[in-house]
Order: sequence, then C-alpha cells, then structure tokens
Amino acid sequence: MENGHAKNRVAVIGSGNWGSVASRLIASNTAKLPSFHDEVRMWVFEEILPTGKKLSESINQANENCKYLPGIKLGANVIADPDLENAVKDANMLVFVTPHQFVEDICKKLAGKLRPGTEAISLIKGMEIAVEKFSEATIGYKKDKEVATRWAKLFTTPYFLVSVVEDIEGVELCGTLKNVVAIAAGLVDGLDMGNNTKAAIMRIGLREMRAFSKLLSPTVRDNTFFESCGVADLITTCLGGRNRRVAEAFARNGGKRSFDELEAEMLHGQKLQGVSTAKEVYEVLTYRGWQELFPLLSTVHEICIGQLPPTSIVEYSEHTPNLSIISGSNAYY
Repeated sequence: MENGHAKNRVAVIGSGNWGSVASRLIASNTAKLPSFHDEVRMWVFEEILPTGKKLSESINQANENCKYLPGIKLGANVIADPDLENAVKDANMLVFVTPHQFVEDICKKLAGKLRPGTEAISLIKGMEIAVEKFSEATIGYKKDKEVATRWAKLFTTPYFLVSVVEDIEGVELCGTLKNVVAIAAGLVDGLDMGNNTKAAIMRIGLREMRAFSKLLSPTVRDNTFFESCGVADLITTCLGGRNRRVAEAFARNGGKRSFDELEAEMLHGQKLQGVSTAKEVYEVLTYRGWQELFPLLSTVHEICIGQLPPTSIVEYSEHTPNLSIISGSNAYY
C-alpha cells in the first residue's frame, strides 16, 4: 500500500523487440516509483528456439530476449510468462505491444478475466530507447488527464520523454497510418528515386494521414500531427522501419516476390504492419467512396497486392484528388 492506496501492477502483453524494450523501460521505473509494484509480467507468445529451449525459459534464465532483443538486459523484475491469463491476473495496468492484427483475439481471450477498473494502453513501436538514445512518445487521452499522466510517469526517463495530448483518435491513427506511408517510402528507395522524391512522398503521406484522420473523426486535432506521434514518428519509420525496409526489397524485386515471402525471409518472426493496415484503409476508402481523395494510401494497397507495379507509387500523382467530396476541404489540405 502507498498512502492508503494499493500499488499499481503492470503487465506487458507482447515480447518482440518493442515489447521487450517496453518491459525493460517500465521495469526500471516500477523499481523506483513507490506507487508501482516492482514486478512486471511480460506475456510471451511461446516459441521453441534453435537450441530446443522455450523462449520464455530463455528470457527468465538470461534476463534478456535472445531472439528479439539480444544483448540487452531486461531487469531482474521482468518475468516472462507464456500463460496470458496468468500474466495479467493481478495487473491493473496493461500495456499492449503486439502487432495490431492480434489484438482482437487477445482481447477476446481476456474478456471477463481482468480486475475491475483495469486500464490499458497501446504502444507505438520504437527501438532507439533500448540502448537509451534520446526518444519521445505521445499518449492520447480523453478527458481524464490524471490517468494519462500516471501512464506518462510510468514510461518517462531522462532519455525517453512522454507527452500527453487530449486526442486518443489522432494519436492512434498517426501510429497506424504512418506504416502505410513507410511502405510508400520504401518503394521509392527500392526504385532509387532519390531523397527529393522520398521527401515528397512523406509530405503527401502526412497530408493524407491528416485528412483521413479528420474525416474519420472530426475531433482529431491538427496539433497532434506535430507531436512525436505524428511527423516525428513518420520520419523515423520512413527512414529506418521494417515496413520501409521490406518495401524497398519488394521494389528491387520488381514486385515479383510477395510481401509475405519477404517478411518471412527478412524479419525472422517479426510482423509487418503497413501491408495489413493498407488493406484495412483501402476497405474504408472503398466503402465510403473516398479513393479519389487519397491516391497515395489507395495506391500503396494496390501495389502490395500486385494490382499495380511498384513504379505506380509516383505515377498516382497524375490523378488530381476530387476534393469536392469533402465539405470545407481547405480545412484538411
């Protein structure tokens, strides 16, 4: 107990690169902050390593994730747990760090299994903070700034600054859509089109991210796109993320090798976000009749499924978006 209140218990759902980094960061803070219980449970999707050892056992014995974050100690208070229900049973703060396509299934398994009043947060990816390089992040909240501030306190360190903004939808959409734009940036790299073309694609991508977000949710704030979750994360992902890297390989192969094949070969068990997100965005655009408004987002999906060649990533701009579909379109473009 701390000042008459029970200590907060944190569980991390996911143990890939970012899940391991997040667990390390959180555990370093829970060990120092009196309002948090020291131990951090990290749910591990169990795998058998080439040595024959289970991944969870390896993590607990070596205090590092030898597959996804080798050479980085997680902290003695990080406990890897392959049992999802057991990992979260005592926690009142859940940190989701899994590919978005797995979240729905995980939540279904957790339905009715959590403590009353349990809070959850979805993290944006990042690798630099594993080696304590200066980084930033943004937490979106709705109305309850006190809760958001508690989460920020859990993550903040001198080398990892966390800000809070009253815009859940904007922060979430930035974290999702930037991966689609990163696919576009990677295609440009694979076609050797140069930095000017890549910068143009990133600018257009940010513009479409902003417009799409505001159409889906009119409460999205323009300033959110100038937070670290917006333009900063977009730049980082387009320069060095896995979506950019695999898209570059896709373009260099002329689109003849699928993203699934390249993902398996290049990422060794990690998952792309951009390809599946591009498909989901395309479905929304098709359903609402917005394809003409978002030529970049539409074209990325059509390239990913082989409907268009990689070179179409720049050819799409020949088609002028029909902005009349949006009333007051100047607010978005």
